[in-house]
Amino acid sequence: MTDDRTLRIALAGGGAFGAKHAAALRRIEGVEVAAVVSSSLESARKFAADQGVGRAVASLDEVLAMDDVDAVVLATPTPMHAGQTLACLDAGKHVQVEIPLAASLGDAEACLAAQERTGLVAMVGHTRRFNPSHQWLRQRIQAGEYHIQQMDVQTYFFRRTNLNALGQPRSWTDHLLWHHAAHTVDLFAYQTGSPIVQAHAIQGPIHPELGIAMDMSIQLRAANGALCTLSLSFNNDGPLGTFFRYIGDNGTYLARYDDLFTGKDEPIDVSRVAVSMDGIELQDREFVAAIREGREPNSSIAQVMSCYRTLAALEEQLTAASAF
Repeated sequence: MTDDRTLRIALAGGGAFGAKHAAALRRIEGVEVAAVVSSSLESARKFAADQGVGRAVASLDEVLAMDDVDAVVLATPTPMHAGQTLACLDAGKHVQVEIPLAASLGDAEACLAAQERTGLVAMVGHTRRFNPSHQWLRQRIQAGEYHIQQMDVQTYFFRRTNLNALGQPRSWTDHLLWHHAAHTVDLFAYQTGSPIVQAHAIQGPIHPELGIAMDMSIQLRAANGALCTLSLSFNNDGPLGTFFRYIGDNGTYLARYDDLFTGKDEPIDVSRVAVSMDGIELQDREFVAAIREGREPNSSIAQVMSCYRTLAALEEQLTAASAF
């Protein structure tokens, strides 16, 4: 699609991230949110009314049957991601799926095969590639002005009960490895420009009700020698979110989502890095631009597959360790 007509995008998922995408898409010229689908028709209608969207439907199948929908953004529960990505591609729709693409390597590879078969734009929401903070550092790295020696990353939430980002009961269980670690595993290889050649993981006890590890530690080494240490917890009752410390050859930087600071906690102006200070909007702009220009997007399925291969290897380690 290279013409200037309105790009009509359907949004699946009426939760916290669905709202972020709805707001972001409204700010992109030549884009219309054509329909929304949520867990029920009632939920979809409420979400559509809140977001100013004129059409709410009960199922993704209804969206995929619409001839006037060009693309779909999936902000649905993780267990649905791979199957819905395949359904969108099989229906001839470009698709952006929120991170993670899948919760297994086999499902991720099936999505890659579908993208290659259809030639459609298929992008995964690895938002850290798009946050202005990380983009500012990437520009310095690509200019040869900065070289990463180590990334120290903390991903901390307080989720001892199964609630979503809005504090509402969740019908599925989030995962430290396949969701939250995916952000850092992908970003580390992306920023260093070097493949991950060593990866190790250990985890704490399995929660008796949620069935997942609530604490995890991951170590990575890139082929160029850079290191990454990632600590993850659902037990942290303190500042929530993911915080990145870049330790380089000529500076230390702290990235907190879209904001950036020096190692001494001095703010760095990243307002001129891109057309927005919102990483989700920049992610959506890339999706739209790739469709219009008929090209592979940054964070395409093909580009992030190495991340999911690393996650699968880490899962094998954790499974083997749990047998002892």
